[in-house]
Amino acid sequence: QVQLVEVGGGLVQAGGSLRLSCLASGRTIGSYAMGWFRQAPGKEREFVARMSRAGGTTIYADSVKGRFTISRDNAKNTVYLQMNSLKPEDTAVYYCAASSRLVPGSKRDYDYWGQGTQVTVSS
Repeated sequence: QVQLVEVGGGLVQAGGSLRLSCLASGRTIGSYAMGWFRQAPGKEREFVARMSRAGGTTIYADSVKGRFTISRDNAKNTVYLQMNSLKPEDTAVYYCAASSRLVPGSKRDYDYWGQGTQVTVSS
């Protein structure tokens, strides 16, 4: 079992930055691909970014490419999401997730989820 806790959300003005952290416990995240998802009110949970187990491969949603950066520190059992140039449409609850698959294809491929952290971007 892996327990995931997201921290770092909050209220920020458009154009600002936030860094989310996903603190893992129970097992080392080095055995998992890690991803970030988000869910805005009334919308489905959508993919934001993911990183392979060793950190060599990163994939981003087109909507955040060039603005968001996912990273991981396996020694600290922590995954990060640096969010720059934030836009009001980035407002959502952000979730961290862990997948035992080598290449997770969708949110159904993730085994563990955090409880989420709210990010609100004001215009």
